[in-house]
Amino acid sequence: MDSKKRTLLLAAPRGFCAGVDRAIQIVERALEKYGAPVYVRHEIVHNRFVVESLEKKGAVFVDELADIPKGVPVIFSAHGVAKSVPLEAQSRKMFYIDATCPLVSKVHREAERHERDNLEIILIGHHGHPEVIGTMGQLGDGKITLVETIEEAKAFTPMQAGKGLAYLTQTTLSVDETKDIVAILKQRFPTIESPKKEDICYATTNRQAAVKILANRCDGLLVIGAPNSSNSMRLVEVAEKAGCGKVALVQRASDIPWDMLSDTLTIGITAGASAPETLVEEVVAAFSDRFDVTVEEIVTNQEQVVFKMPKILEAENADS
Repeated sequence: MDSKKRTLLLAAPRGFCAGVDRAIQIVERALEKYGAPVYVRHEIVHNRFVVESLEKKGAVFVDELADIPKGVPVIFSAHGVAKSVPLEAQSRKMFYIDATCPLVSKVHREAERHERDNLEIILIGHHGHPEVIGTMGQLGDGKITLVETIEEAKAFTPMQAGKGLAYLTQTTLSVDETKDIVAILKQRFPTIESPKKEDICYATTNRQAAVKILANRCDGLLVIGAPNSSNSMRLVEVAEKAGCGKVALVQRASDIPWDMLSDTLTIGITAGASAPETLVEEVVAAFSDRFDVTVEEIVTNQEQVVFKMPKILEAENADS
């Protein structure tokens, strides 16, 4: 066995989704149009490399609107915000731009529609995740019940007997785990209303499907992403459940667990939806520095989704 040879299998699609790409562009165009600083409430996306790159250009990331001085633009992150946030911004007379992913906004509108239809709403998602906080914050306190696990789905009790039910999901969940939770809810409540179109976004679904294929073809697999990135952590879980014995999340090439991969000849590489291609290239370069590398891209889907920019930042208005 030639220990200097390694095969790298790159998942395609991988990395940035249309919602992340749009959110980053919103910050960059706002900086071009209004000049630095532009303030961003919370991380625009869950990736330190992206955040630090934008900070170098003049973006300032804060936790709350109270941390922002008067007279500067503020941007809401791609994960979406509760309705109380823009209301607070208005009360503070702030100029804000909403970078919420359109697919997250779709879930928000669904929640509003279910409330108008007098349905009790279940949200399948992870407690404390910004997207979940934003979605639950579209309606009043207690209007949405969060279900995170199969056990919670089995234990769920409607607040009002005889009232219709509907469920929504966080956009970055494990497709398989969500199916299991939905199956239990449908078994217990056969008339529960489903989303007209799947809430788990196309990018999450595609990246998980690609990882399943990759996991069966490699000895080890690296997911490039952040530990607070839901979609990245789900890729790790999917790879492990697909049978890949050596799986690791890495933020940068400096995080590569070389000892774990010492006897692996074929390594799969993918990236979460908030991880830029630059980091994939960095990881591939690190392998190339150590080994005689063959790189093969495993294409499982083609993505051509593009989301429009907010009108105020569209190209024809960018310099106005």
